[in-house]
Amino acid sequence: MLASETAKQILIVDRDIATVEPLRQKLAEAGFTVRAITDGSAAVASVAERPPHLLIIDWNVPGYAGLDLIERLRKVRSPQAVRLIILSDLSDDEHVVSGLNLGADDYITKPFFLREVVARVCVLLRTHSHDTNHLALCCDDLVLEAATNRVAVRGKLMHLRGVEYRLLEFLMSNAGRTFNRAQLLSRVWGGDTEVDERTVDVNVQRLRKILSERGCEARIQTVRGFGYRFAPAGNTE
Repeated sequence: MLASETAKQILIVDRDIATVEPLRQKLAEAGFTVRAITDGSAAVASVAERPPHLLIIDWNVPGYAGLDLIERLRKVRSPQAVRLIILSDLSDDEHVVSGLNLGADDYITKPFFLREVVARVCVLLRTHSHDTNHLALCCDDLVLEAATNRVAVRGKLMHLRGVEYRLLEFLMSNAGRTFNRAQLLSRVWGGDTEVDERTVDVNVQRLRKILSERGCEARIQTVRGFGYRFAPAGNTE
């Protein structure tokens, strides 16, 4: 499959050319437009100039240590929700949880199978069935545009990370329904991802904080003893 002008944009940031090039080729064959950078500072500049739909970042790249690059990239304002996959030689629970809690959508350890990475990328950048990718989810003044991954309140854009966007999209799509942590992990993070249920609480609180800045904090409600739900339009009690 050949990439088109409307293909999803992916940026790979990895110090290891031997890893980057085969992955870049496989993703390009799958229909994505792929850029590759081996330097952290160049990655920050690239994202600021042309935000991708997905970042694939190695745990350590020149100029940055550990999760410093991810922290820096989080501060780059983007009009769309950018998904994030961490690649790492470190497979212990502490590093995996740290990466996911920082906002990564997925954590893949090296060495990996190229087909598996491509499959996970396709899940994160999934296209909506039929014409739903052209529709918007609306709740009073809050609007989520699925086609562009943009969220706005009274016309002003909100800058969300990939996990925050996907969590809001799922809850808005199921307004009024309550989901426990396990259900949210399965539907938002993916059933095959090793994520602690506390990660749900952390990301809900982060999303609430962002919504509160626009007067929408009451939209995401806690159902004591069960989980969370998104309040339907006109109902924030």
